[in-house]
Amino acid sequence: MPASPAWQSLECKVERTPAPLRCLQGYPAETLAQVEQLLQQDRVADWLLKKYPQAHAVRTDRALFDYVQAMKGEYLRGTEPLAKVAFDAKLQVVQHALGTHTTIARVQGNKLKAKREIRVASLFKNAPDDFLRMIAVHELAHLKERAHDKAFYQLCNYMEPCYHQLEFEVRVYLTHLEAAGARLWA
Repeated sequence: MPASPAWQSLECKVERTPAPLRCLQGYPAETLAQVEQLLQQDRVADWLLKKYPQAHAVRTDRALFDYVQAMKGEYLRGTEPLAKVAFDAKLQVVQHALGTHTTIARVQGNKLKAKREIRVASLFKNAPDDFLRMIAVHELAHLKERAHDKAFYQLCNYMEPCYHQLEFEVRVYLTHLEAAGARLWA
């Protein structure tokens, strides 16, 4: 049975983001074209390494906990305490998340105790400080704002004024990993 003309016109108008640019969906076409050009010329790694020549010094879970606690103390003093902050090798960055925030509830007697945890993908153990900071800011913002709404992003920008630029650059790095597979700063 032949497709109707209306259905054919819908098929023609569907635009798909190329597979390597999956992490950058939602950005303007001009931006995607620039990143695509860098990918084709194999210059993404050079661009990132020039902008961020070295990785941060946070290597252990304890150091990460202290790093995040310092930010929390500076910007979110009144929020619930964090029980744990750790690098997590089980987080699948490209498919799922850069980091997670969880609330673990346990019943102790007749009381309900809740503990807050933040986990950062272990991929970011060897990344620039700005990338780690962006992920920490994002997860800390979830302590106050659960949804990714306007208030959430305002809080992220309050804690890190370059938040949106850093998020874009992290996405470019993830795009590089998905296309080339070569980790930088390792």
